[in-house]
Amino acid sequence: MHTSQQLLATLHIEATGVPIYVQLREQVLAAMGAGVLKPGDQMPTMRQVAVALRIDLNTVRHAYDELEKLGALRLERGRGSFVAEPPAPAHHTVQHEAAERLARLTLAKAKAAGVAPDLLLERIAALAAQKESSR
Repeated sequence: MHTSQQLLATLHIEATGVPIYVQLREQVLAAMGAGVLKPGDQMPTMRQVAVALRIDLNTVRHAYDELEKLGALRLERGRGSFVAEPPAPAHHTVQHEAAERLARLTLAKAKAAGVAPDLLLERIAALAAQKESSR
């Protein structure tokens, strides 16, 4: 199955109160983190996502725009959307600042979801070890 169809098959919207564009953004980022989407892979069109999920095209556009701002997607006019290459490693100080922001954001999300910080730390460590062993 082609990657864009694989992604379309896994996308879903839940009635959790979380905005739909945020749910889409997070699901695409999760697919990238899991290796389902790799740099250079073409994304489904915004229209395909909107039709598949029965949501407004502008909602999908909002999610794709957010992903582009994050540097996760590269939007090419007339060609489509592609998974972006990961950025080159940043300077040590910049990496620490980015890690601090991500850690704070992740802890806030975990707290909102009722997940204990030590359990989150355990899962992140396990996932990182799993990724290292698969290299």
